[in-house]
Parts: sequence; structure tokens; C-alpha cells
Amino acid sequence: MYNYCTLFDSNYLTRGLAMYESLKQHSSPFHLYIFAFDDRSYKLLKKLNLAYVSVISLQEFEDTELLKVKNERSASEYCWTCTPSIIKYSIEKFELKSCTYLDADLYFFADPSVLIEEMGDDSVLITEHRYTPLYNQSATSGIYCVQFMTFKNDINGMIVLNWWKNACLNWCYARFEDNKFGDQKYLDDWTMRFEGIHVLHHLGGGVAPWNIQQYDLTNPEFEVIFYHFHNFKFLKNDKIELGNYELNSTNLTLLYRPYIRHLEEIHTRIEKFDSGYDYHGTTIPIKDWKVFFREIKRRLKRSYNIYDKKYLIG
Repeated sequence: MYNYCTLFDSNYLTRGLAMYESLKQHSSPFHLYIFAFDDRSYKLLKKLNLAYVSVISLQEFEDTELLKVKNERSASEYCWTCTPSIIKYSIEKFELKSCTYLDADLYFFADPSVLIEEMGDDSVLITEHRYTPLYNQSATSGIYCVQFMTFKNDINGMIVLNWWKNACLNWCYARFEDNKFGDQKYLDDWTMRFEGIHVLHHLGGGVAPWNIQQYDLTNPEFEVIFYHFHNFKFLKNDKIELGNYELNSTNLTLLYRPYIRHLEEIHTRIEKFDSGYDYHGTTIPIKDWKVFFREIKRRLKRSYNIYDKKYLIG
């Protein structure tokens, strides 16, 4: 049995459900602990009665330490602050031997158990960004990505998890400061600071917009285990934003098209339970002169990835 945990709110709900359903399709026996970060998502998730899932509300999960810093941080900063805490809560509350954290915007194309098994006797699994050189942000965003991380409930694993939890409670903001950034830059020195850290070798774990340029998805020897749909947004007027990294037609066809179709199918399905809310979290594009010049720059770099929804769905 593989245990996973994730967190998301109503505006991320279709993505969170797509991640869960892709995991359900491909995974070995598993259980997923979903931390619902608002009441609306909690109520809907409970109505859906998802198989192999436990839904945890903020009221169940939040402790005095988290509540103390909550109002000092933005919604995204608070989610980052909570990441090590939801892993620790899952392990301790449900007496798990190990737990793997999943970002809600991951999507599985194969069984992730091969990634977890790779760590062997080590206690913590972390994944590198593996940036394409053009997009290397290691200095400011971190060498490793908080996207898919496994912690075992053993001495080494819990030492690392407790250290990270306390660090994030102390400082976790969306800015680079004193060699820190969010919950992520803390991981940079873990292989030297702690015992039992395993850095994932499998290239199919952690494929993302910032490294997809390095891979040939048509190569039958390359298997994508999961893709990280970073900066994916639904926009008004039936537009979709895919972020600001260069993507080619193969990427769109093999990765983005099935993902968007799945999101749309989920959105249609959950309207039966609650038709009065946009669970895609659709946003209104900002229009000012700075954005205008950024768009020109992105077009020149072939990274202006705003498309009509119909075009992407096919």
C-alpha cells in the first residue's frame, strides 16, 4: 500500500481531482489523504465519496502553530507553509509507515511506485527540477522541487520532516531572501545536512515545463511517470494559459490535450453536485503596459502559451 497526501482548495479542485483520478488509473494499491483548504472543497469532496481517499478539513488539521502564522502569509504562502505539516499529520494521525506528498497539479501517466521503490533503504525521496539551461532558476527557486516527496516514518525521515516543518513555520514567503524561497530552497543542502536522503534518478519522475525541452516524448524508451502542469490556468473567454516555457506540438498533443479533456470532463461531472461555482478557478488576464511588453517578449521567445480551449482539446 502506497500512501499519498495533497492539498488544494475550490479553485484548484478540478486539477486536484484529475491528479487523483490519474493516480487511481495507474497506481498500485494506494490511499490518498486530501487536505481541503476551504469549506466548499471539503463539502464537495465528501459528497463525491472518492475511493481510496480520506478528506481532512482545515478545522481538523490546523494547530496553534499554523494559525499563529496564517494571517501573516498569502494563500499560496500558507499552503507552502503547511506542506510539511500535512505530511507529518498524515504519518502520525494514520500511523503510516511512509507518506508521499503530491502537488495537486501533477498528472500521472504511469505507476509512480517505481519512483518510491527507487529510494530503497533511504528515508527521504526528493526530486530535482532538472532545469533546461535556458530556464535554470536553481539559485533563486531551488535545486529541488517540492512536488513529489516521500518521507518514511523512521528516525532519519522524521528528523528531516520535523526540521522542515519548523523552518517553514519560521519563514515561508514567495520571495528570495537570505538564500530562502518559500518551502523549497530549504531542500538545497539536505543531502549534506541529513542522513538517508535519496535524489530521484528516474527521468520520468518530475517532467515539467521547465525541463520538457530536454526530452523526446516519442522515444519509446522514455516513459513519463508524471508531468507537473505548473502555471496552468483557465482564463476568461475560453482561453487557456500554459505558462511561459517553450512547448512544442508534441508536448501539447501528448500531455496537455488529454489533461485538458480530463479537466473539462471532471468539471461537467461535478456540476451535478454544485453548478454555482467555477471549480476551474478561471482568472481574468491582467492587461497593462507591462503585461503588453511581456507578451511581446514571450512571443519572440516562442513561450507565449495562451491558446483557445477548443484548439487544445482538438
